[in-house]
Amino acid sequence: MPSLIEIFPCDGLLPVSEGGVTLSELAQERITSVAPFAGKEVAVGKALKALGLGWPGPGKAVAGEGRLCLWTGRDQAFLIGAEPEGLAGIAALTDQSDAWARMRLEGEGAAAVLTRLVPLDLGAAAFPVGHAARSGLGHMAMILHRSGAQSFEIMVFRSMAASAVHELHQAMTALAARAAL
Repeated sequence: MPSLIEIFPCDGLLPVSEGGVTLSELAQERITSVAPFAGKEVAVGKALKALGLGWPGPGKAVAGEGRLCLWTGRDQAFLIGAEPEGLAGIAALTDQSDAWARMRLEGEGAAAVLTRLVPLDLGAAAFPVGHAARSGLGHMAMILHRSGAQSFEIMVFRSMAASAVHELHQAMTALAARAAL
């Protein structure tokens, strides 16, 4: 029988740091897509509350004790870091754990790095802590979550992990070089 080896999407690529900004890989955690069945939105909210979370409004995330419920589209959220207990039968559940690479970009210039690649206003007033968006990262689809004043969690399809690391590292390097002038 073959021996399976767990390989992280950014294995050997991260962490990288430039100009006070660091890009690192987040731990592999369970990611479950949750889409409430018609008329079951309140029940889904109660089940998430039992997990210490809640249903996120559009463009938001609800965090609690190492868990996250992240808005990913109309009537859809990703439950990250928690088993989907109590959600069977009231929501369509899809395990997305192997589909995504998760990274954290943090440091004083993190928003400036992302601004080179993301077509969103990432200023603290327009995109404060707890906000989430589906957008592009250069040529790739991405889910972005502002997890702290100077930190962002980035999710890209696992197959695009190396490209995302390359693009982000290039932007980090360019900003660091500009600051050094």
